[in-house]
Amino acid sequence: MLLPVVAGVDCSAESLAAAVGVPPTPFGQWGRAAREAVRRDRPLRLIHAWPWHPRQEGGHPATAAQRHLARRALREAEERIIRSTPGVRLDDEQVEGPATAALLAAADRADVLVLGSRGLSGFTGFLVGSVALGVVARATRPVVLVRAGEEAADEHLPAPDGSASVRTGYRDVVLGIDLGAPCDDVIAFAFEAARLRGARLKVVHAWQPPSPLGGLGPGEIGLADGPRQAEEWLSFMTAVLQVWRDKYPDVEVVETVTAGRALSVLVRATSGASLLVVGRRATERPTGQRTGPVTHAAIHHVGCPVAVVPHE
Repeated sequence: MLLPVVAGVDCSAESLAAAVGVPPTPFGQWGRAAREAVRRDRPLRLIHAWPWHPRQEGGHPATAAQRHLARRALREAEERIIRSTPGVRLDDEQVEGPATAALLAAADRADVLVLGSRGLSGFTGFLVGSVALGVVARATRPVVLVRAGEEAADEHLPAPDGSASVRTGYRDVVLGIDLGAPCDDVIAFAFEAARLRGARLKVVHAWQPPSPLGGLGPGEIGLADGPRQAEEWLSFMTAVLQVWRDKYPDVEVVETVTAGRALSVLVRATSGASLLVVGRRATERPTGQRTGPVTHAAIHHVGCPVAVVPHE
């Protein structure tokens, strides 16, 4: 059985207003999830978690009114998805419990989990709630964060006259790679995402020259000058990616190594991109799982959708 693409649906006042067509709309995540399901030839499942308060004896079951509103939100989402993406295979699931736990359980049974976030007015990046952050930090499967207002045309290059279009090619998929510890799961996700879209894959690595006052760190290339260091990093990237180029011969790959802070490099590289792919180490820690500083910063500052892929 094929694992579905899963999208979370909540019943906050904002989302319920959006579900009946009043801006702001969360349809970006549903539309993105539907398109992802069709691209991957997977079913789409919408998940809604009922409110639940464990401090109250026996929990706090959803009221009839809450259930009605949730059912209405799911129905509106399904109708809009079917209108926008007729070929999608669609179902839904309603579970009772904390939203983070429900979405994590759903992610365990998903090919990809798609979550929505509000864009920050006047700024790039996402306004990511505690539920989304908790899911991203602990999910065992890839999670894609999408702005609520994203449109299908946002994934595509503009038409020759500069207008938005869904008939043009896809914008670049960007892979942020750590050449000190490259991970096959993250690279594979990025290549497959580019293949499914027929998009160019831009692979980006940020490096910083070692301090003259200190020694070399793990994996650092110690050459005398910046240009030669960049050449060495680029040569190493080419070697790392060669097996993936062979596996995906139809994917056009652009390799870039840039001196600078990883976040600044990623923000520049993703300007006008359709998707950023980054990794998250899934190793358990005493304080719980974390996204890592670069991935955490990218989630909040990069302007395009972000796919976070867990890896060992």
